[in-house]
Amino acid sequence: MPLSQMAVRNAKPKDKDYKLTDGEGMFLFVTKAGGKFWRWSYRFGGKQKTVSLGAFPEVTLA
Repeated sequence: MPLSQMAVRNAKPKDKDYKLTDGEGMFLFVTKAGGKFWRWSYRFGGKQKTVSLGAFPEVTLA
């Protein structure tokens, strides 16, 4: 299920870092310190890769 702007804004830190998935490898990585970072995971040449796309709120869903 795709993320909404409200769900991203309301994501709170927990005891451990966690991911909120948006689909097709895109996710919001939420740190236990409260940081929110957009990342995209994909496979290339049989290996898992992850690209950081920027921090929320500087980078939004729009």
